[in-house]
Amino acid sequence: MNDARIRPMRPEDVVGAERLSSEGFYEVDARLSPRGGPEPQPRSAARGAQWVERTLHVLRTDPGGCWVAEVDGEMIGCATSLTRELMWILSTYVVRPGLQGQGIGKALLAAALHHGRGCLRGMLSASADAKAIRRYRAAGFSLHPQMYLSGSVDRSAIPVVEKVRDGSAGDFELMDSIDRRVRGAAHGPDHALLLEMFRLVVSDTSTGSGYAFHATDGMPALLAATNRRTAARLLWECLAASGESVRVPHVTAANEWAIDVGMAARLDLVQEGYLALRDMRPPAPYLHHGSLL
Repeated sequence: MNDARIRPMRPEDVVGAERLSSEGFYEVDARLSPRGGPEPQPRSAARGAQWVERTLHVLRTDPGGCWVAEVDGEMIGCATSLTRELMWILSTYVVRPGLQGQGIGKALLAAALHHGRGCLRGMLSASADAKAIRRYRAAGFSLHPQMYLSGSVDRSAIPVVEKVRDGSAGDFELMDSIDRRVRGAAHGPDHALLLEMFRLVVSDTSTGSGYAFHATDGMPALLAATNRRTAARLLWECLAASGESVRVPHVTAANEWAIDVGMAARLDLVQEGYLALRDMRPPAPYLHHGSLL
């Protein structure tokens, strides 16, 4: 689409970008959903509000990484990205359904990648959409299949979880140190945002350290640890907070410890999407955040 204009994202664009991304991601989920599986659901109002807050945060920290595509003043695509130390992260990337394959996504991704031109490594979490996957591969990313665990936790399987406490902003320095060791870059300002949205639990002992953010339904939003035993302890703490059902997203083959915990809790394992990485190995023990990685 030759008349599409690529320009920097502005704060007043974010609500419209949320609607566009909700529409785009729902279309992908509906198209790729396996027969007999649960019906995809549109993004809830609560999740939409979180998306807006998170994107405004990225726009504040990394305005040079946030872009929109528009035609005659109408937004038809957007991409947001951020850099943390020497890591580039693609947070959101979407083109309006029906307009893919016209060069809009390629131009948006190029603008976002330019923001990370000085970075040594890159990460993004992708759906199984074939066109997007080809574009990431062409940009030099290796593709690592992701899985998720879901179901009702067998409460009798939950062990007594020790050496885990509620965390606070006073733990951010420790958490950044864990990030650097596990994924090669600290989350920095993202920790404060996540603390507003989720419960933080921390384990810090002489044999290992780690932390996890989890939602009220027990779903881990981000988990990082220096060894598998600490990571498993933190995941059990998340699962102990679950209700009728829980979902543990973003599990890679490098994190079999999470699969073992999920199997012990009688959860089901399903393959979904990819973790795309450039010049780095899959982080472990680690369950990445979908947008802040």
